[in-house]
Amino acid sequence: MESIDSVTLEVADPTAAARFYSDAFGLDPAQVGVRASDAPTSGFRGFTLSLLVSQPGDVDALFRAALDAGATGLKPAAKSLWGYGGVVRAPDGTIWQIATSAKKDTGPVTREIDEVVLLLGVEDVKAGKQFYVEQGLTVGKSFGGKYVEFATGPGTVKLSLYKRRALAKVAGVPADGTGSHRIVISGATRPFSDPDGFVWEATAATG
Repeated sequence: MESIDSVTLEVADPTAAARFYSDAFGLDPAQVGVRASDAPTSGFRGFTLSLLVSQPGDVDALFRAALDAGATGLKPAAKSLWGYGGVVRAPDGTIWQIATSAKKDTGPVTREIDEVVLLLGVEDVKAGKQFYVEQGLTVGKSFGGKYVEFATGPGTVKLSLYKRRALAKVAGVPADGTGSHRIVISGATRPFSDPDGFVWEATAATG
């Protein structure tokens, strides 16, 4: 396994969720899809999805589109040491970070997304890193026991690991949560669950 092929969000109403992601972000359902689930879940689900864009104006455009489509703002878009970004919660409960490393606009504002990143909040980053390396992923960046980013090909969802409580703080929510993560990750691999209970499925064959 070298990368994530897709992620599937488990939601109460797939039709409404698919409409939200199309209207708010224009996401490719082959990359970020939805399916029905009534698995119990409460509080922080232990992950966020990030949309990385080229400039602050693009962050604002996507942030507004998400709110207009029914999302709840968790953190307003604002400048920070690393760039500019904000956080929203989709109607299905998924938390999305919208961010750029750029400090100012350098071109026309668009809603074009450069990269989608799945950030898993884990209890032990070093143990999670070792686990995923054993599954075949290659480390791209690593900062001790705080954060690790895996190298993936262009056009794929990037995978990163972060301390759970730190990720919840970034998202602007309490770290406590119980029940299902409400996300399934697909890759060219056998089905498995990682040390923090995130579920992976084998990518369905096509053709």
